[in-house]
Amino acid sequence: MSRVSTTDPGPPPTALCFAHLNLRRNPFGEPQREERAALAVVDVSRWVWRLKRPGVALQFMAPPGHGKTTTLLAIMAHFPQGAYLHVEEGRRPWIPRAEPLAIDEWDRLSRRWRRRVLRRQVALALGTHEDFSQELLCAGYEVETVWLKDAVDADRLWEILNRRIEWARRGPGPVPRVGRGTARALVARFGGNLRAIERLLYEQFQHLGELRDV
Repeated sequence: MSRVSTTDPGPPPTALCFAHLNLRRNPFGEPQREERAALAVVDVSRWVWRLKRPGVALQFMAPPGHGKTTTLLAIMAHFPQGAYLHVEEGRRPWIPRAEPLAIDEWDRLSRRWRRRVLRRQVALALGTHEDFSQELLCAGYEVETVWLKDAVDADRLWEILNRRIEWARRGPGPVPRVGRGTARALVARFGGNLRAIERLLYEQFQHLGELRDV
């Protein structure tokens, strides 16, 4: 017979690791998909407007880590009837029937699967490392290509990073901050590679022994 304890177990150990910083967790850990959309610092209004018409394809291009996924999720937060799909390496995906449809890692789909999607003529938001403009145009789509590689400057990065810290806030009072000088230095070092910046700050916060700015 199992026994049920009525003792309050308290917060998980991982949460207590950051209590001295007034944080619930490491702010630069991986958020859930819905949280990532809410944390995005990007104006998607003009792309949302365009995706309200079928036959439109928006192609977001950038190297890994430069914000394609975050941009797609921020866009799709405006379309509860739409669907977002991340194509895993080497796996055959199930592609939902929805409009608009956001497909992340579009370049991982075979030509056969891409043609199946394009025959639907639904509005598309695509994250890709390769340029598929010609293929999309030949399928009858109106195409816009958005290059995200240099989309982050120091001011925007400062806002992105401090929003992540606020998301992890534990309670009222001070929390660590990323200074503007740090944001400028990070852009100078990493450019728009947000993933590399978040990895660096994750390690810093793992070892941050006192509440101070970084």
